[in-house]
Amino acid sequence: QVQLVESGGGLVQPGGSLRLSCEASGFPFSNYAMSWFRQAPGKERERVASIGSGHTANYAASVKGRFAITRDNVANMVYLQMNGLKPEDTAVYYCQTWNGANYWGQGTQVTVSS
Repeated sequence: QVQLVESGGGLVQPGGSLRLSCEASGFPFSNYAMSWFRQAPGKERERVASIGSGHTANYAASVKGRFAITRDNVANMVYLQMNGLKPEDTAVYYCQTWNGANYWGQGTQVTVSS
């Protein structure tokens, strides 16, 4: 079965950096696009970044130039490098893929605060 397990969240000061990781299993990882979403309290879940099977990436306007999504098709991992973090980046971050159905990880909390 498809499993997505995120890690790497935490508390960071404004301007700081974090690297989120997502370990995928249960499907042919290299064939599928992967995405990071986030959900802040009281807000809808929004897509942050996506990366295709060919490593083409795209980003939400709010994070472009600050975040970078990458993938390792040997290790079945997808990463989100987050630099220049702002308080408005505070949210639970989820790894996602679509493989006949929508699959989500359990989420990892990112808090940006001084």
